[in-house]
This record gives sequence, structure tokens and C-alpha cells, in this order.
Amino acid sequence: MQKQLITVVGPTASGKTAFAVRLAHALGGEIISADSRQIYRGMDIGTGKDLSEYNVNGSPVPYHLIDIREAGDKYTLFDYQHDFHLALQEVLSRNRRPVLCGGTGLYIESVLKGYHLPDVPANLALRKSLEGKSIEELTKILQNYRRLHNTTDTDTVKRAIRAIEIAHFQKYNKTLATEFPPLESVVLGLHIDRELRREKITARLKARLQEGMIDEIRSLLDSGVDADSLIYYGLEYKYVTLHVLGKISYEEMYNQLEIAIHQFAKRQMTWFRGMERRGIPIHWIDAALPMEQKIDIALSCRSR
Repeated sequence: MQKQLITVVGPTASGKTAFAVRLAHALGGEIISADSRQIYRGMDIGTGKDLSEYNVNGSPVPYHLIDIREAGDKYTLFDYQHDFHLALQEVLSRNRRPVLCGGTGLYIESVLKGYHLPDVPANLALRKSLEGKSIEELTKILQNYRRLHNTTDTDTVKRAIRAIEIAHFQKYNKTLATEFPPLESVVLGLHIDRELRREKITARLKARLQEGMIDEIRSLLDSGVDADSLIYYGLEYKYVTLHVLGKISYEEMYNQLEIAIHQFAKRQMTWFRGMERRGIPIHWIDAALPMEQKIDIALSCRSR
């Protein structure tokens, strides 16, 4: 039996958006984004939000969960689960094929596995107090709230801080939790050779800077978006904001950002491999193949 939902994953610069759009077009489908930064309006160049990609031979491919929040807003995994399921039902109500696509592995895994998540708001004061602490220090703080049954909550600083934030809130408040069922999905992954990925990342960074990424972030700051919020979004928004504020030079910004994006791509692949170990099979496709060949492979995976 064919599964209704198709999911496309892959590291940054693997071409997953273009591939997912072509696949959705071939299936009469619509894209549901799983990108934690493309939800924000005005954050376009730095997130690679090229909306012109959502068009095949003059035929638009509808998309969801892009440009749904103002830059600077706090948006949680709990929020994403709710928004995803609303979008999913909207697509299915039109008898269209939903294609979930993005590089935020936590978003994707949360909806595929049906995570039960507490509705916990961001605590900026707590986050500020935890800045600069190591994973080991954050782990000890989290252990003061509860016993750790696995290391998932402390595999990165950002996840550890969020886990502490949730634990702190639950200690003093009653929380509601999401109750969405796990979803069956054909999961397609674009695998790109490491050296080719590095080349594409570097070329794309140069292109974004030429397209006005610094001016975009300066404009966000001028519009009243808090610098700490932009820094929290990471990567382009972190390092360019630090440059605009005069804290690092252009050369420092470029070099540190390039390294950070390469490291981010490696972490994405680590997450996707972890998804496989946690019971989500991924059909890997060579990103370097011609588009038509990739689509043919995807359609054959879908029919298995």
C-alpha cells in the first residue's frame, strides 16, 4: 500500500528543495516545509528561501509553513507539530500528496514518530544565564531537575538548554502535551559527496553575500528585531549580526561562518543517520544524479 506522506531530507546544499518541488509536481502534491528558520518573514537570503523554486515549467507548487511568523518571534517544536498537522490536513482535504521537505531533522522526526511534547514557552532570562556553559555543565544542571534516561537531550548545547528550559517550566507549572500519532512515510534522502558539498556550501555563501545578505540582516535589526534573537537563529544570522554590530571583522565573519555551515551539514547527516538507527528507514539517492533520474528513483521507492 502506498503511503500518503513523502518526506525528503538531506544536508544543506544538497538540492533537496528543488528535488522535492519536482517530485511534488510529478505527484500532484504540495510542499510542507521542515526548516526552522524559513518560517520567519524577512529572513530570506540567509535561509536560502528562494520562492521562485516552487514553480515547475510555469506551474506553481503550493508550499506551507514558510513565512508564517515575524522575525524575532519564538517558535517551538510544540508550535511546529501543531502547524504541521494543520497543513497536512489542509493538503489531504484537497486530495493532494503531501511532501515534507527540510533539513531540520528534529522537526521531521517529531512528526514522523509522534513526539509527545510539552507546551513550554521560551525563557529568555534562563537562556541568558546558561550561555557559555559547556555540555558537561548543562548536563549536571539538567540532572538536578530529573534523571537522564538517554543522552539525546544533551547531544548539543542548544538541545541541552531547551531541555533545562522545559524541565524548569514543568517544575513550577502544569503543561499540556501534544498527542499526535506517528505517521507512515516514504523517506527519501539526498546524499552528496563530502567534497562536492563543501564546494557548494562555499559557493552558496559567496553568492548570498553578493545578493545582499548583510543588508538583509542590517534591515532586520533596523526594523526592531532583537540582535540576541538573530544570534540565537545561528549560522548566517549569528555571524553576520556580530559583524554588523562591529564585534567581528568581515574576514572573521566569513571564515567563522563558512566553518560553521560545514559543521552544521555534518551534524545534519549525523542526525539523519540517527533517525535510521531509531527506526526510520531512509532511501538514499545520489544528489549528483540528473533530476529526472532522481525523480524516477523516488517514484520507484514510493511504490515499494
